[in-house]
This record gives sequence, C-alpha cells and structure tokens, in this order.
Amino acid sequence: MLKFVKNHMDSIAGIEIFPIISLLIFFIFFVVLFWWVITAKKDYIKEVSNIPLDNQKENLL
Repeated sequence: MLKFVKNHMDSIAGIEIFPIISLLIFFIFFVVLFWWVITAKKDYIKEVSNIPLDNQKENLL
C-alpha cells in the first residue's frame, strides 16, 4: 500500500513543498501558543480558569 502511495506522490510535480509548509504551520502555531502562555497575565489566567466553576453556581440558582 505504501509503495503505491509513494509512487503516486512522486508523479505529482511540486509536492515536496507540502511537508515543509505543514511543518512550518505546526511550528509557528506552537511557538505563538507558547509565547501567549508565557506573556498572559496571571489575573486573566485565574479568571478564565474559574469560568466553569462560576457557570455551575449560576445553574444552581
């Protein structure tokens, strides 16, 4: 099965760029996510982490 896919992919011109683009998107996404986590304000993180608990209190009333 892999041999069929590999031979089929070799016949497509310019296909070698797609793995590079995929890796760049993956890498950039996680670098931006890491940067956001590091620079996020502690008050915002605390507020967002309490959202599920606040929602449950409103449902009980």
